[in-house]
Amino acid sequence: MALKLFRSTGYSSILSPGETIVATHPGWLVAAISAWIGFACNVELWRQLAIGPEAGAGLVRALVLGIFIGAGCALALSALCWRKTLKPAATLMVLLAALTASTIWAEAMPVDASLLEKRLSSLLLPSWASLLRWQVSALLVGLALVPIVWIWHTRVRRLTGPQQLAANLKGAALAGTVLAAGGFLLLRDFV
Repeated sequence: MALKLFRSTGYSSILSPGETIVATHPGWLVAAISAWIGFACNVELWRQLAIGPEAGAGLVRALVLGIFIGAGCALALSALCWRKTLKPAATLMVLLAALTASTIWAEAMPVDASLLEKRLSSLLLPSWASLLRWQVSALLVGLALVPIVWIWHTRVRRLTGPQQLAANLKGAALAGTVLAAGGFLLLRDFV
């Protein structure tokens, strides 16, 4: 007769090794959110795609703008990519990007240097009349609510402090490089 010291209940612990393998690496979450903000919330890209094959250089400029915006978001999220700050920061960034995109779309604003002259509140808050239209509400649901639900339901792998710092620095370096290249291409286009 064997001596049993522990009784197995069939339930695994929260800290079991399988938990860390199944969960998503924080860097992939940063990349996915940045790509969403850079491309799905890019009004100019959707306008150029609606034009069709005649878009040409405008489509390339919209893609470079999406890469630039996505790299900027990735740089900011890499700095905030810690266990307790990643999901709230990603939620705030997605919400701000969706509000800005819906305002630009609803008010038919051009995506050019004139946006820099606008007040931040006029870009983030669409007019009350446009909020009552179903298209703007559907746009906000699609651009903000769906990814926010995905963010909060995604399991993120817990890394040790030094591993998280190394991942954050690598992500920031990569995002900074892409941001600089995208900025160079955009400035060359404007000059």
